[in-house]
Amino acid sequence: MSGATTTRNTLRVIVLILVASLVIGPLLASFFGGFKSNAELRTNPLGLPDTWNAENYVAIFLDGTFWRYLGNSFLISSMTVLLTLVVGAAAAYVFSQIRFFGSKMILSYLLLGLMFPFAAAILPLFIKVRDLGLLDTYWAVILPQTAFGLSLAILLFKAFFDQLPRELFEAAYVDGCSYLRFFWSFTLPLSTPILATVGVFVFVQSWNNFLLPLVVLNDRSIYTWPLGMMQFQGEYLTQWNMILAFVTLTITPAVIFFLAAQKYIVAGLTGGSVKG
Repeated sequence: MSGATTTRNTLRVIVLILVASLVIGPLLASFFGGFKSNAELRTNPLGLPDTWNAENYVAIFLDGTFWRYLGNSFLISSMTVLLTLVVGAAAAYVFSQIRFFGSKMILSYLLLGLMFPFAAAILPLFIKVRDLGLLDTYWAVILPQTAFGLSLAILLFKAFFDQLPRELFEAAYVDGCSYLRFFWSFTLPLSTPILATVGVFVFVQSWNNFLLPLVVLNDRSIYTWPLGMMQFQGEYLTQWNMILAFVTLTITPAVIFFLAAQKYIVAGLTGGSVKG
């Protein structure tokens, strides 16, 4: 028995190392590539640089457009997270705690959004954004991202709210507590793990979104960081070393944010997975 257990543990470790390599490998390749020249990237794309030249990172770090793109991405991602948390948590609270005719049908309709990829709606989305006069504004990115993020947010919030002690709700209602006050004073403070979970998922997805900003933004002053990479691509030459350095610097905030909130992510995802 001990031999079989040891074998299983060894296989588990090997699998985890392989999975970790698939995740960490591209990050390290991007980081090392930022120290190389274009010529060295063609001959040594994955290995350590022959000369550790930080000029690419310094040039991007000192460039004002980099900080503008970063600020635009942070503003759009933060507003998307805020709207998704507020609307998603409120909607999930209604479906979890209030019984009314048609609630299951409405919930199923809202969750249908999980079945449709974002790219499938990009053309009608562009037409609607244009008709509303929102092209070349932050809201052209924020509102669609919020709408597409609500399905997952409502699903996770409702699963978590369903596990909260029912006796707490009943005691508050007997004491005359309204639905809104209970939601604000009791439900949200108890929901820190799931709030962090949904917030991280939405933030990372918004931070890395390329297709939507590409379609609805033409004003370079409000470009997000994925669009900012296009400044290193010319008609005859692409500065891959600059692109890799740019990507490394811009994904760092999202990685740090994810690592800082990982314990809440685990607690949020497991909090709604069991009953009782």
